[in-house]
Amino acid sequence: MMLRDYQQRTIDQLYAWFAAGNEGNPCLVLPTGSGKSHIVAALCKDALQNWPETRILMLTHVKELIEQNAEKMRLHWPGAPMGIYSASIGKKQLGEPITFAGIQSVRSKAKLLGHIDLVLIDECHLVNHKEEGGYRTLLAELKMINPAMRIVGLTATPYRLGHGLITDKPALFDDLIEPVSIEELIHKKHLSQLRSKVTKSQLDVAGVHKRGGEYIESELQAAVNTDENNLAAVQEVIRLAGDRKAWLFFCAGVKHAHAVADVLNDCGVTAKCITGETPKAERENCLKEYKAGQIRALTNANVLTTGFDYPDIDLIAMLRPTMSPALYVQMAGRGLRPKSHTDHCLVLDFAGVVSTHGPITNVQPPKKAGSGNGEAPVKVCDNCDELCAIS
Repeated sequence: MMLRDYQQRTIDQLYAWFAAGNEGNPCLVLPTGSGKSHIVAALCKDALQNWPETRILMLTHVKELIEQNAEKMRLHWPGAPMGIYSASIGKKQLGEPITFAGIQSVRSKAKLLGHIDLVLIDECHLVNHKEEGGYRTLLAELKMINPAMRIVGLTATPYRLGHGLITDKPALFDDLIEPVSIEELIHKKHLSQLRSKVTKSQLDVAGVHKRGGEYIESELQAAVNTDENNLAAVQEVIRLAGDRKAWLFFCAGVKHAHAVADVLNDCGVTAKCITGETPKAERENCLKEYKAGQIRALTNANVLTTGFDYPDIDLIAMLRPTMSPALYVQMAGRGLRPKSHTDHCLVLDFAGVVSTHGPITNVQPPKKAGSGNGEAPVKVCDNCDELCAIS
C-alpha cells in the first residue's frame, strides 16, 4: 500500500532526525485525520525489513486506537509478525516483533515485555511531564532492560494544560517534527474544512472556578446544564442544521450529555448518549446505528474525543467550555475528515471555545505552570495519564 507524499515525508524526516545524531525522543506532530496509523504501520514494516531483530512496542490509551493501529498494520503488511496485548480487547499476545498494547494493561509488565528497541506512543501528549504515572514508569523500566531503546511520540496536540509544550522539561520528549499542516491537508483535499459559527445562545461560565487551569467539572456542569440552556441550544442547532445528517454534541458532563439527548428526542431528533458509563455492547451498537444513519445525533461527555473516526460528521455542537487547547482541537478534529456528501463540517460554538483558542489552524500551546498565570498542573489519571477534571 502506497503512502501519501506527506506520510512518506514524515518517515523520511524522522530518519533524518536520527541520522543527524540527535539524542533523546522526538515527537511527530500530525493533524487529526492525517493517517497516523498508516505512518506507524509503514514505519514498523520498514524497520523490521531493514533491521529484522528490531522489537517494537506500540502504546496508546484506548482500545479503539489499538484496534485501528493493528488494522492498518495488517493492511500495509498482510501476515505482519504482530500481537495485541490489551485486557479491554481480550488479547494478551506476546513474543512477536511488534506488539500493540494498551498502557493500562502493560504499565507493570516491563519484565514480561522484555527487550524493546523502539516504543511508539500514540496520543503522546498524555504522557506525564513528570517522571511518574503509567507511561513514565513503564518506559523507565524498559530503559533499564535496554538503555539504547528509542521512543517516538505521535500527537496532533503537543502540549498539556498547566505544563506547556511536551518538550518543556522535565517532559519525556526532546524535539517536535512537524512534517505537514492542517492547511496543506485541506488544500490537497485530504481533510475537510471546518466552518465555525458563534451561536446566539451562549453558555455562561461566570463564577465557575478552575483547578489546574481547567473548569471544575461539577461546577461547570451545574452552570451549563439547565433546562433553559439545553432547550435553547437544541432549538438553535435544529434551525441551523438544515439537511446535515450526522450531529455530534460535546457536553460538560454525564448528566449534561443525557439531558441534551433527552431534549433532542423530545424535539423530534433521533439521538443517543454515550459516556464512560455506557456498557461496551450498548456503546458499539449506538455507534453502529449512528454511522448507518439510524441516529442523527450523538451526545457525549469526555468519550468521543480520541479513537472515534466517522468521516461524515457534518455538524459539531460545542456545549463544553474548556480552557484546554488540546481538548478543543481533539473535539473540533472529529469534523476534519473528508465527507461523502459535503466539503465542510459546521461547528456551532455555544461554549466560546473558538473565541478562547482561535482557529484550529492557529491554536497556541498553554503556558507552563508558574510562568505567571498562577495555574497548577492538571491532575492526571494514575492508570492512563489521561487529563482529568477532578471535582
